[in-house]
This record gives sequence, C-alpha cells and structure tokens, in this order.
Amino acid sequence: MHQLFSQVLGQRDLSRAGDLFSLEDTEIEDCLSQALDQIKAISCSPDYLTNDNDQAVVEICITRITTAIRETGSIERHSMALVGLWESCLEHNLTPQGENTEDTPHAKIASDITSCILQNYSCPSVMVLAVPVAVRFLQRGNRELSRNMSSYLSLAAIAKADLLAEHTEAITLSVLGGSPPGVKGQRLEPS
Repeated sequence: MHQLFSQVLGQRDLSRAGDLFSLEDTEIEDCLSQALDQIKAISCSPDYLTNDNDQAVVEICITRITTAIRETGSIERHSMALVGLWESCLEHNLTPQGENTEDTPHAKIASDITSCILQNYSCPSVMVLAVPVAVRFLQRGNRELSRNMSSYLSLAAIAKADLLAEHTEAITLSVLGGSPPGVKGQRLEPS
C-alpha cells in the first residue's frame, strides 16, 4: 500500500488524510483495493459508530479512492473490494433513529460508494457483483438510499435486464410499497 495511505489508515491520521489528494491517481491506483479492505476493517470495528476521527478518516479516504477509480477507469479491477465494503454496510444500522434525520455512519459510506459503483451500469462484470447488493439496500429502510438504488437499478435494467430478472419480486415490492420491502411488513400475495 502507498506509504501515505498506510499512515492515514493505519494510524487513523486525520491530520494527513487531506494530503491524499496531492497524490496522482495513477500513483495510488495499485493500492486502492487494499485500502478499501482496510477501510472495511475500520468501519466494522466495535467503536466505529462513536469514533468521529475514524469516521472522518474513512470519509476522506473513500472520497479519494472513488475519485481515483473514476479517473483511472479502474472500476473493474477494484469492484470486488468496493462492493465488499458497500455490502458490509448492510450489516449495520442504515436508518436514522428518532428525531435525528442525519444518516448513520454506515449509510454515509454506502451513499458515498453507490454512485461510483452503479454509474458503471453498462459494465457487466461490475453489475454482476453490484445488483444483488443494491437490491438488498432496497430492503433496509433508508429512504434516500432506496431512492438512489431505484434510479440506478432502472439504468441497469436498460443496459442489462437479465441481471435484474432474479430480483424482480424484491424490486416490485419496493416500488408498490412506496418504501423498501419489509419496512412495513408488506408482502404481495398472488391473486
């Protein structure tokens, strides 16, 4: 891994995180999957929800990584690690609680990664990994994430409809319910 990424992620060094943007995209492209794996470990740690420093480091690193992936056109190379981090967010609470309408830390990660992955809806190797995860986000009760997923899944359906075929019921339930399936316990029964 690039020395600066190693320092920022290994030491959770927020004071150096901004320096990642001074690096050339091509200089860090080789280590992006490894950095994503380390971000996943940080975000899955027990104290992540209460550690503002770690959350800020993760947010900055994700922004830098997704920018480098876009600029180098390396989504296929890093899709496994990116989708792995994205999917790990499903193991955590994604719905704002009580009067607080701010996204949870894992909803922020998912939101930051969503466009980087799903803007590549015309790339079959990425969509094979991403579509099953995107459909699971529809079922998690976060309206904003569900809305974004629905938009991107529509584009994916235009580009490669067969990837969505096995997820038709979950998508249909989400659309008909006006909210993600399971949120209101809705279920369509055949008539």
